[in-house]
Amino acid sequence: MSIIINMYTKYKILTISIAFITAGLVLQSCHHGDDSQEKDTRFRVTDSLINSLLIDTVKEASALSQITLTGSIAPDENKMVKVFPMVSGVAQDVHVQLGDIVQKGQTLAIMRSAEMAGFTKDYITSEADIRNTKRIMESTQDLYKSGLASQKDLEQAQSDYQKAVAEGKRAGAVISINKSNANGYQVKTPLSGYVVEKNLTNNTQVRADNSQNLFTIADLSTVYVLVNVYESDISKIQTGDPVKITTLSYPDKTFEGKIDRIDNMLDPDNKVMHARIKINNPGNLLKPGMFANVLIKAKSGEDLPEVSSQALVFDNDKNYVIVVDGKAKVHIQQIEIAKTVEDRAYIKKGLKPGDRVIASRQVYLYESLKD
Repeated sequence: MSIIINMYTKYKILTISIAFITAGLVLQSCHHGDDSQEKDTRFRVTDSLINSLLIDTVKEASALSQITLTGSIAPDENKMVKVFPMVSGVAQDVHVQLGDIVQKGQTLAIMRSAEMAGFTKDYITSEADIRNTKRIMESTQDLYKSGLASQKDLEQAQSDYQKAVAEGKRAGAVISINKSNANGYQVKTPLSGYVVEKNLTNNTQVRADNSQNLFTIADLSTVYVLVNVYESDISKIQTGDPVKITTLSYPDKTFEGKIDRIDNMLDPDNKVMHARIKINNPGNLLKPGMFANVLIKAKSGEDLPEVSSQALVFDNDKNYVIVVDGKAKVHIQQIEIAKTVEDRAYIKKGLKPGDRVIASRQVYLYESLKD
């Protein structure tokens, strides 16, 4: 009986042992299955993913540097006129004020002038002399043909007529230059634009030999920005460099232009070089005297790899890019940036011309690859 019990006990133990071993194998098999499944779900870069992303090729270019200067708006001197009086007199009626828009030929002011009265008298007299000398010349010609006048008399009559015609042309030219009407001498503008300077009021006595102009008219469709370039920046700029300008009056609007002129001498007082920037002025928004911030993109003389700044990833105070190094193969590359100008980054270390970098969804790729 005991023998039977012992055999039963051994059989039971053996059965339990086999069950544990089987369970262990099953668990181990499950564990390997989980590992296999985990490996299958890891992040992979596929051809289709690469094809859906923007790729930027690193280029070698002359690096740009940004120079920030300040300046002021000034009229284009080639589209600006100063109006001086041609005669003396007293201002009677000033029609315009500072800042007004005027059209070519518009009357700016009226002056009472004794000189204009003299010019008018000379013109009327010259017209009368022309008529009189012409009649005498024609009469002398008839007498000469009849033998009643000499050759000398005819030549003298012809000479008097020619002198009268010449004097009439001179008097007419004076009148045409110095416009006048029944009210007096008219000060007119020879250019359409803005009144940017006004030195005349009613009842002002004006002298023709005065060096002070009465008005300044400027066409503001194009204007200048006058800037001072520090000595350390002179070698970095040249005529034709593109420029962007902002003003306090229009902080959200950017005006573009080019350096039009750079002086060849330093200002002895401020030790700066004067430069001039010409820009279009749509809508005549920019007015003379406005303060301007000037951003100049100049060549730095360095040849550095260049890439879009959109391709950069910044992490833990360092910059990275995702480099495509083969078909469906990418890797994280740490870089050092020499400078960034607008949307372009110039690389000091880490990239070379011809490298291809991811320029879209690069942060997502970076986070997936660094794990």
